[in-house]
Amino acid sequence: MTRPPILFVHGIRTSSSMWRGQVDAARSAGLVAAAVDLPGHGSRIGGAFSIDAAVDAIDEAVDSLGGRVVLVGLSLGGYIGITYAARRPEKVALLVASSCFTLPRGVGLAGYRVLARVIHRLPDRGRWLNDTMARLAVGSTAAEDIGSGGVALDVMDETLAAIGGTRPIADLARYPGPVWFVTGALDHFRLDERSFRRARPEAPVIVVPRASHLVSLVAPAAFARIVRDAVAAAPDRPSGSEDETD
Repeated sequence: MTRPPILFVHGIRTSSSMWRGQVDAARSAGLVAAAVDLPGHGSRIGGAFSIDAAVDAIDEAVDSLGGRVVLVGLSLGGYIGITYAARRPEKVALLVASSCFTLPRGVGLAGYRVLARVIHRLPDRGRWLNDTMARLAVGSTAAEDIGSGGVALDVMDETLAAIGGTRPIADLARYPGPVWFVTGALDHFRLDERSFRRARPEAPVIVVPRASHLVSLVAPAAFARIVRDAVAAAPDRPSGSEDETD
């Protein structure tokens, strides 16, 4: 039985290039894998970000992979992945939501948006700060993956504003398929983890030891194993589906 392909969805400011190592690892294991650029990021830098446009971008990528995927999103990609799964449940065989367990609302979101505006006023719009923090967080090689697809410095505030309009807890409840939660033990985006667990109490919660927010880059081998296990666990396409593969 052919397993569903994997589609990776990136975090804020970065692009599909942050997933290069994970895409290569999946393909080396004999799986089909790709990563998508969200609006205003990567190959789409210069465009506007919106939730509807992000869903459309994922839709296009999912269709190019055959119409049904294991959807893996981290941080921004996790929130968008949850939204997409709720809107297009028939296209998501299994959802891996990673590093997105703080609800995007209230004082925390407002403070993050203020910080984004302040950084954007720097002479280089925050590029040096972004690159330096990336190197400190994940090391030089992974930082190169983060930045090689471009850094979306001009769309950060509007992206945060759009994410503030999502409802991840309600969307998790709406999506009928399986969900896996993945986080680093040191991730700072775990403030509302209990709410996410309550929304899907049957979902496994995988905590990667000593890993921080960018768990796929800090602990790439562990994350790749989790993705392979998720693909193996994804349910087969329902019997009678038009493009079922034997």
